[in-house]
Amino acid sequence: QVQLVESGGGLVQPGGSLRLSCAASGSIASINAMGWYRQVPGQQRDLVAAATSDGSTSYADSVKGRFTISRDNTKNTVHLQMSSLKPEDTAVYYCAGGGMLGVRGNEADYWGRGTQVTVSS
Repeated sequence: QVQLVESGGGLVQPGGSLRLSCAASGSIASINAMGWYRQVPGQQRDLVAAATSDGSTSYADSVKGRFTISRDNTKNTVHLQMSSLKPEDTAVYYCAGGGMLGVRGNEADYWGRGTQVTVSS
């Protein structure tokens, strides 16, 4: 059983940048899809970005051009580089992994506990 631990969240001003990290307790090489979700209280959880083992990446339309996901199977880490942050990016960000990652994350096998990102002046 792989455990995921997120870090890197915090308070940032609009237009700023943050880099989220997800450290896995075991190998992620055999996990096809690793990704990041976010959730605002009272709203549904949404897929932000995903990276598959074949090197493909995908992004929610709202973050395209601003966020970049990367995975390092040798270090068992996944990162989300976020730039040009907006107040609407404020949410708890979760790292997840599984055979596939859908929009709501119901197919994910592994979850972290989340890290808070707040974008505010």
